[in-house]
Parts: sequence; structure tokens; C-alpha cells
Amino acid sequence: MTRALAMVSGGLDSILAAKLIKDQGIDVIGICFRSHFFNEENAKKMVKQIDIPLKVVDFSPAHFEMVKNPKNGYGKNMNPCIDCHAMMMRYCGQLLEELEADFIITGEVLNQRPMSQNRMALDRVKKESGIESKILRPLCAKMLAPTEMEENGLVDREKLMNIQGRSRKVQMELAEQWGIKEYPSPAGGCKLTEPNYSVRLKELLSFNKDPEERELGLLRVGRHFRVTPNAKVISTRTQDEVALLKKYLGKDDTILLVKDFNGSMVVIIGEATEEVISFAAKVAIRYSKGKDEPKVTVKYAKFGEQNHGTIDEVCATDAELDAHIIQ
Repeated sequence: MTRALAMVSGGLDSILAAKLIKDQGIDVIGICFRSHFFNEENAKKMVKQIDIPLKVVDFSPAHFEMVKNPKNGYGKNMNPCIDCHAMMMRYCGQLLEELEADFIITGEVLNQRPMSQNRMALDRVKKESGIESKILRPLCAKMLAPTEMEENGLVDREKLMNIQGRSRKVQMELAEQWGIKEYPSPAGGCKLTEPNYSVRLKELLSFNKDPEERELGLLRVGRHFRVTPNAKVISTRTQDEVALLKKYLGKDDTILLVKDFNGSMVVIIGEATEEVISFAAKVAIRYSKGKDEPKVTVKYAKFGEQNHGTIDEVCATDAELDAHIIQ
């Protein structure tokens, strides 16, 4: 039986491509990738809707090394989409023999993304993947030259599609027709496409070329301020962020809370010098109910410790925040 590996991102296009090939009587296995910047949670939900199995490949270390210096550069933010897609295809190519599959399918659509899905970019991805003869893009196949799989009769080209451009109308109509009711927005999924996250990552790499996994996780949470080369301050905005932040904290991190007023939880990541504690306390006051008071007491302690110190400070000014904030 003919078998295909479907690169499933967790978005709508990739699952439609998989469904299109499955409906030709081809056995389809979903392949999803996990890195520091995206995971398989959406993909798990999507494959259930078309009843195909999913294999998750964690390529975090290799992917991060590529992100630091992509051969084909970045998109609008720190998203190296061309290099990322080619890397995924190379990994899928290594799975062809293991999973006894004949070819690979993706959900790419010609000209849907101006930089990473124009004809030149699609050709570059195929070439750099090292397995270009084994790649099929079912949603836009009729806009591209026939592949080996179509010419050899493994896939019926007449049942493939000619979608192109940025409109989602055809995809949404197919989703309704096939009973695919839950799918994320096209912009969701990869943190590297988010402007704020990209700015924070670039800033972090300017101080530390080899950050730990938890440092990358911290970039997802709260407001960030760089105080010294060895210390950063994070201020939470919601209770959900408090819970998420605590997952990343360790015994060397310092927590600050305003004593008599509700407000943000503030954390010092790195060296908690007097200068850094003073600024962090001002930030805690700024994002608390006590911000209009002439002076406020702030408690601070290492994460997990019961004994704490206190500091009396005033609310941070706009100029102080602007001098340190990482946008």
C-alpha cells in the first residue's frame, strides 16, 4: 500500500493536504516537530479530526542552532521559515525508510506567504531538503510541475488542487465540507513569528549565545526589563502568567511583592544586586495598587525561601521603565 508522511504543523492547510491524500486511498502518517518555539499540541487535535496517527519529532537543539544563524535569513521577525521547512523535510526524509513510506506531503500554498511561499522559496526549500523528488504539495500541486509521485501513478494529479494566494476561502470551504471544525488561526503556532518574542530573543542572544531552555521559556511571560548585562527583571500581567512564570523559576531567582497592595509579581533573573533590587521594587510598585503612594514597602526573597527582606521605594517613572524595557 502506498504510504505518505504528512508534515502536520497544527494549522488548517497541513491537515487539509493530509486529508486530500488520504482520500485517494493512501495511508497517511502525520509528522509533527517540537522545538523551543513550537510544539505538537495543535497537531494532536488536528489529526484526530481526520483519523490519522501522529509521530512527534523533537529537534530542539538542532533547530535552535539553525535559528541563531539561518542560511536564508529571517522573515519579518526572527522566523527562518525557509531554513526551518527545509530542516523539517530533511528529518522527514530520514523517516521514509523507517516508516516504510513512499513520499512526503506538506500544506504549503503557492504565494500564501510572500517571502517563504513564493515559487522561488518553495523551490529552494525542496532543493535544500535533499529529498526534492519525494515532496508533494497537494493544495497547490496543479500550479507546480508534476512530481515523481504523480508521474508514476502513486497520486492522481487530477484530484489535487490549484490553490494560490493569501485568501483562505477555499481552505475554509474544504474544512466545512470535511467536518474539520476546530483549527487555529493562520498566525498561531510559532513563537518566532511574534514581534515581541523575537525582540526578546534577539536581546537575550546578544548577552548569551547559548541560553538554557528555561531562559527561552521565560521570554513568553510578562514584561521584560534589562537592568545589567547579568540581570533581567520580569513583571507579570495576569494570574495565569504568575503560574506560568513559577514553572521556570529556580533557587537563584529573586521574587518581589508589594507588601500592602495587590499587584504584579516581579522576578529578578540573574544577579540581584542592590541596584537591581531597587529597580525591581520600583517596577513592582508601578504595577500595583500602591503606585500613587509616596513610598511603599516591597518584600523580596529567593524563590522557595520563607525568610525575606524589605525595601522602601517609590513608583518607577516612565523614563526609568523606558530606559530598561525590552519591547
